[in-house]
Amino acid sequence: MTSILGISAFYHDSAAAIVVDGKIIAAAQEERFSRKKHDSSYPFNAVEFVLKKSKLKLSEIDYITFYEKPFLKFERLIETYVAFAPRGFKSFSMSMPIWLREKLFQKKMLFNELRNHDKNFNNIDKIYFSEHHFSHAASAFYPSPFSDAVVLTLDGVGEWATTTVGTGKDSNLEIHKEIHFPHSVGLLYSAFTYYTGFKVNSGEYKVMGLAPYGEPKYKKKILDELIDLKEDGTFRLNMKYFEYATGLKMINNKFLALFGQPARNPEKDLLTQFHMDIASSIQEVTEEIVLKLARSISKEKYSKNLCMAGGVALNCVANGKILKEKIFEKVWIQPAAGDAGGALGAALGFWYKELKKERVSPLKDEMQGSYLGPDYNVDEIEKTLKNLGSTYQKLPEEEVLRITAQELSNEKTIGWFQGRMEFGPRALGARSIIADPRSEKMQKTLNLKVKFRESFRPFAPSILREDLSDWFELNSDSPYMLLVANVNKAIQKEMTGEEKKLFGIDKLNIKRSDIPAITHVDYSARIQTVHKDTNPKYYKLLQNFKKITKCPVVVNTSFNIRGEPIVCSVEDAYRCFMGTNLDMLVCENFILYKEKQNKELIKNYKNKFNLD
Repeated sequence: MTSILGISAFYHDSAAAIVVDGKIIAAAQEERFSRKKHDSSYPFNAVEFVLKKSKLKLSEIDYITFYEKPFLKFERLIETYVAFAPRGFKSFSMSMPIWLREKLFQKKMLFNELRNHDKNFNNIDKIYFSEHHFSHAASAFYPSPFSDAVVLTLDGVGEWATTTVGTGKDSNLEIHKEIHFPHSVGLLYSAFTYYTGFKVNSGEYKVMGLAPYGEPKYKKKILDELIDLKEDGTFRLNMKYFEYATGLKMINNKFLALFGQPARNPEKDLLTQFHMDIASSIQEVTEEIVLKLARSISKEKYSKNLCMAGGVALNCVANGKILKEKIFEKVWIQPAAGDAGGALGAALGFWYKELKKERVSPLKDEMQGSYLGPDYNVDEIEKTLKNLGSTYQKLPEEEVLRITAQELSNEKTIGWFQGRMEFGPRALGARSIIADPRSEKMQKTLNLKVKFRESFRPFAPSILREDLSDWFELNSDSPYMLLVANVNKAIQKEMTGEEKKLFGIDKLNIKRSDIPAITHVDYSARIQTVHKDTNPKYYKLLQNFKKITKCPVVVNTSFNIRGEPIVCSVEDAYRCFMGTNLDMLVCENFILYKEKQNKELIKNYKNKFNLD
């Protein structure tokens, strides 16, 4: 038996994963345990969990791999500061002492952290390092169901690379082409995330959600001034508009002057049509970059399959267009596409690349629905619910499913806590808030009264896989909610002439389909297909809901509020349930109604977490 522990840490979204004989045993992000969103610290709790799940002590682990190479990153920092000197001295003087004191000697630092798990762990030579983008590429290719594929990774930056193209065949994975820092589609998108008033490395998906409310009025200006985009998808940014290479901000005054407005202050400034148009513009530019890259690499005839990872691979609108245009026959995207997935990629890459192990056929999706986190048995849950002072019903599974489906049809909002927690940023029916998509009021209710977040934010549908093509313009598996497609025209509601004249957020309250709660203003939806083999309980719930309503779709959003990591434990779930306007909580075989709970247990939850 060969065991490999993968770790990502110290930038954002720290995580740990364990692979045993090539099989993924467990993976989790540190934020779920620490309750600090995008936690970048050493993932002590995540390591503890994956060790416990694998029933191994750290001293019994054969290899430990870190997802990037600190010396290469240090080289990039030094060369960048030299290239841009004397700009960036303040940033240089702040970062260098930390690097010289800690980060440069990461092997020793990791060893000391790992010793806290097991004092018998005493072999520093078990620790290895992978390149950042190879970790991304490995996380995309090796768990995929493909024996061969083109592998595209796009993010902010690793060591030097920001975009890579590679090929995978059987156990072999090679990176062939790279675009290097400071030229980065991820950092370009993050610059506009900052400009529109959202947090970098956190709010990018808000920009994507805001884009359909606007028009791409500034697309040409971005392409003319900010980026030199070639027909093959390669690009260079005009760095006179950006500060991220050496400064403490993403953009500078030249950037502000170009668009004629200051960066939005999220605490003071409301979102306006200008911000929606900016979001629409950068979204279209990003899609054009991704599509040109995809078309270019498809012409090289490496493979008919495409695998993707890196933070930009979470841009599900761009992903959906790759599929819609049939650039590749099949597309598979790593559900933990960001840095968290690097922990898994580092471990899998070591197994196949360094240890030269063979991939076993027939190949299938090895992510197990991404249900790789902690779970809790019925006895554990009941003990916790008692200790919390809750009032609950304990029922057989079939009864739980029947009642939950019935209450969904009655427009109840429900916290759904089942099985192993998801790995990656999407709730996929294990730690989800679910609701009736047919309700015209549900989007506003969930955003404002449950999630405590911006009203424009769209919600995703979960649908039985076999019913997919009857409801959406998609006929491809989308188990990880990483593809966008339109609702079928048969269930769309055409807007009136007056409605078409509306701008921005005014479009929000228009009923656009038979399932308005998940239909975005451009008739699109971010789709999760639910499969019997990976989540049988969630699958049965949708079957029950379909029996009652003839609708095989439910609203699925993450079980948390704005600024909060997705809930992990029963305690997390109950606190969120009691601190929001959720009507019900369903934890495995237990049903809890809000009106039956002790009102003294209700807490002010709205301001518990920092806004993201």
